[in-house]
Amino acid sequence: MKPLSPRHARQQGQITIIAALTMIGLAGIVGLAVDAGMAYVTKARLNAAVDSAAVAAARAVTNGTTQAQQTASAQQAASDFFHANFANGYLRGTPSLNTPTVQFEQGKVTISVSATSTMPLTLLKVLGFNNVAVAATSTTIRKDLDMIFVIDSSGSMGPVWSTVRSNANSFLNQFSPTTDRVGLVHFSSGGLTDIPIRTSQRGFDRPTMQTTITNMSNGGNTNYAEGLWQARAQLNSILQTNRSSLRVVVFFSDGRPNTIAATYQLNGNRTCAGGITASSPTATPSGYYTFDKQNSTMGGNCDAVNGNKAPTQMPTYYNVHNANDTEFLIVGSKPNTVTAATNGNNLARNVYNAAANVPLAMASSMRDAGVYIFTLGLDGNGGFDADLLRNMANTPDAPSYNNKQTSGVYCYAATINDLRPCFAKLASEILRISK
Repeated sequence: MKPLSPRHARQQGQITIIAALTMIGLAGIVGLAVDAGMAYVTKARLNAAVDSAAVAAARAVTNGTTQAQQTASAQQAASDFFHANFANGYLRGTPSLNTPTVQFEQGKVTISVSATSTMPLTLLKVLGFNNVAVAATSTTIRKDLDMIFVIDSSGSMGPVWSTVRSNANSFLNQFSPTTDRVGLVHFSSGGLTDIPIRTSQRGFDRPTMQTTITNMSNGGNTNYAEGLWQARAQLNSILQTNRSSLRVVVFFSDGRPNTIAATYQLNGNRTCAGGITASSPTATPSGYYTFDKQNSTMGGNCDAVNGNKAPTQMPTYYNVHNANDTEFLIVGSKPNTVTAATNGNNLARNVYNAAANVPLAMASSMRDAGVYIFTLGLDGNGGFDADLLRNMANTPDAPSYNNKQTSGVYCYAATINDLRPCFAKLASEILRISK
C-alpha cells in the first residue's frame, strides 16, 4: 500500500480536529436548548410563586394592630405561600426568597416580593458553565379603602343574633386598622351611625368597633333606606380631596324592607317626621318611628298612624332629614308603584312599595359616584328578597343590572352556617378589587 503523503496526513489530522470541535459545538447547541428549556420552566414556576406570595402578603397585611405586626404578618404569609408553590429541589434548583418589603404610604400598602433559584446546568457544562440563577419579582399595591359596614338589627334576627354578631366581628379582622377607614351603621325601624368613619386620619379602632357590635341589641322593623342614608352620609363626610381610591358599602340583612321614613302631612297643617311600617301591602300600618333610633316610637300627635294622626298623603320625596329635600322620589318612584293616596289599603301598599324603591335609588346614586355596594342576604324570618339585594349591588345577574355603574357582589346565606363563608367571600372580593 502506498503510504500517505505528508500533506494528506496533515489534512486527516485537521479533519479530526474540526470534527471534534464540531461535536463540542453541537453539544453546546443541544445543551443550550435543553438548559434554556429548563430555565424557562423554572422561571415560569418562580414567577407564579412570587405572584402568589405577593397576593397572600396583601391579604395578610391586615393582621395586627400596628404596622410592625402587619409587616411581620405579610412577610410570613409571603414566605409560606412562596415555599408552598416552589419547593426546594424543584428541577434541581435551590430557591432563595428575599425578605419581602412592605411600605405604608398615604393609605396604600406596597408589597414587593423577589426570589431567585440557582439551577445546575447539564450539557452546557462542556462549555464551562455550571449553573444559572433565575430571578423573579412581583409587586402588589393594596389601595386605600373607605368602607361603611351596615348591619340589619331587626327583630327577625333574634334566633341567630349572637352568631350574626360573632361573624360580623370576624369580618372586620380582614381589614387594616392602620390604613383602612371603616364606619359602622345599624338599622331596624330607624338607622344610626354607631362609629363614624374618620374623615382625615386613616385607620379605624377595630377593638372598639367589635365591642360595639358585640353589645348591639336587636329589635324592630326593617328600614333599608335609613341604613343606606347613614352610610351615604358617612362616605360623603370625607372631603373629595381626602377620599380613598376604593369606596365600599357592605350591607347585611335577613329580610325585605317594610319601613319608610319621611315628613308626613297630617290634618290641621301638622307634620310627623318619622317612619311608617307596613309588613305587607295589606297589613295594618304602624308608626310613627323615630328615624334616627333603632326602634322607638314618637309621641304626641305622632304616636299613631290612624284617625286624625294618619297621613293625608304620601310625601313626594324622602325628606325626613330635611323637609325641603328633593333628591329621592317616593311618589312616582320605581320599580314598584307608589301613589300619593293614603286611604284604605293605599297607605300600606304605598309604604311597602316605597320601602324598597327608595333604597334602590340611594344605592344607584352611590354607584354613580363610584361606590361599590356588597350585599349579604341571610334567609330566615324576615321575608327575604334576593333580587332586591342583587339590584342594590348591581350584580351582572341582577334584574336591573346597569353596566355603566360599579358592580358589587351579592352573597346568599341559606342558613346561619353559611354566614361566615359569605362574609369571607365579600372580604375576599373587596381585597381583590383593592389591588
